[in-house]
Amino acid sequence: MSDLYIGLMSGTSLDGIDGVLADFSGPRLQVTHHASAAFAPALRAELLALNTPGDNELHRAALAGNALSRAYAGVVHTLLQRSGHPASAIRAIGAHGQTVRHRPQEFDGTGYTLQLGNPALLAELTGITVVADLRSRDVAAGGQGAPLVPAFHQGVFGRPDETVLVLNIGGISNLSVLGADGSVLGFDCGPGNALMDHWCQQHTGQPFDKDGAWAATGQVLPDLLAALLQEPYLHKAPPKSTGRDLFNPAWLATHLQPFAQAAAADVQATLTEFTASASAICANSYLNNSKTLAVCGGGALNGQLMLRLQAACPSLQVVATDALGLPALQVEAAAFAWLARQAQQGAPGNLPSVTGAAGTRVLGAVYPA
Repeated sequence: MSDLYIGLMSGTSLDGIDGVLADFSGPRLQVTHHASAAFAPALRAELLALNTPGDNELHRAALAGNALSRAYAGVVHTLLQRSGHPASAIRAIGAHGQTVRHRPQEFDGTGYTLQLGNPALLAELTGITVVADLRSRDVAAGGQGAPLVPAFHQGVFGRPDETVLVLNIGGISNLSVLGADGSVLGFDCGPGNALMDHWCQQHTGQPFDKDGAWAATGQVLPDLLAALLQEPYLHKAPPKSTGRDLFNPAWLATHLQPFAQAAAADVQATLTEFTASASAICANSYLNNSKTLAVCGGGALNGQLMLRLQAACPSLQVVATDALGLPALQVEAAAFAWLARQAQQGAPGNLPSVTGAAGTRVLGAVYPA
């Protein structure tokens, strides 16, 4: 029987869908095929709008979940076509869904995490078993439900001779600390691309600052940077997780009020520095004997951000995970293929030391083909 799984990822950046076909039959995971698809503008706008309270949310969320599942199915069919595999050859799809609210351990002590998607529809459209709802069980066990990738990072990037730091920069940034002794710690550092993308869209009409070229034309505003870095979340001890519930346009607008006359490019430069600084504070706190900060996610393609990270982490070599054998835009999708496999095998998908959960759990709800 094949040991092929598909992993799908659409993250907080809302820049689209990444999918991989992963083969687990060998001694190490092999990503054999990769496909991506941008969101249709109307779907992206609706997913972004559903991050904040609005009218008729339940109806809109259900329809957005259907549309997202159809977009997921398109990526799956692309992977099958490129690989030449029939749907029957794939054991399962790991489909994370689109996070629109993330409030673990709040309100009633348990809180919630909410990802949009219709995994039953995805199973119908593809003819492949789908594993979804990959965060809720960790939250129910007292954890943060995020990040869920550090255990996967340890298997792919861990080394017995040094601590490896893996920084994922999507809409939010999260750090995995992979100890040489096999220990693993992971948590959300703070903002990733979300604030930079918002500001770029607002002032240039472009969905993101390609390669950080616009930020590179501006000057960092020290007082604004200092104000942003005072955010209490940044000073909390892990385990911790965050999202657009905190780092959103309203949060940014409040901090920008004293800087109404600032040049837009200078604000972009400062937001880029903010993401680099918040991430570097975390990385520099867990150096141990580490020599490498491996970056994945869309942020790894932002040259200016990578330069600022390197400047803020002088004792580390800042590289994209491509240098460690897995391209930056494939890492998270591969992690969800791994999580689907864990669920299919009845194996745990979380690490209590990462999320703060009471113990290890099999994560995910299974929707058979």
